[in-house]
Amino acid sequence: MKLAERLAAQRSAIVKKWFELVASTYPPDTARFLKSQKDPFSNPVGQATIGGLKAAFDALLAGADAQVQAEALDPIIRIRAVQSFSPAQATAFILALKPLIREALGKELTGDGTYAELLEVESRIDEMLLVGFGIYLKCRETLFQLKVDLERNRICHAFERAGIVTLKPEEGAVPEPQ
Repeated sequence: MKLAERLAAQRSAIVKKWFELVASTYPPDTARFLKSQKDPFSNPVGQATIGGLKAAFDALLAGADAQVQAEALDPIIRIRAVQSFSPAQATAFILALKPLIREALGKELTGDGTYAELLEVESRIDEMLLVGFGIYLKCRETLFQLKVDLERNRICHAFERAGIVTLKPEEGAVPEPQ
């Protein structure tokens, strides 16, 4: 049996432990809520996270390309990008999958090329980390651009009210000196 098939057989247990690791990165009260509340309307973060982890695990086992990995990771990373996580904290959950896989395989790691297959899976996890980091950076860039635009518009409108500049009606926030 190939390594991917062995891991697929243990998918639900591995993903459950992976979700618990992700939830543990939040404050204790939030982690308890994420783990206990199963309703997607009461707990959209938890449901998006567990759904993303399942999709990411499936993409990993299928050897999917970066686009499929990005689609799986996007909901999780997007949530973590708007929260107070550093880049390392926001993406570290991806690397947490490595010890979970090793633990799930246990003594099966010896013999018949399993170790070589494990190295290949771990290499794909590293690639997935890079994809996740790219998503994080794009989300943070968008957030910062929104903040810059908001501040620029606020200042331009304040200048307009003060009679210092006149805004072009078609562009809304580009000042014309008076």
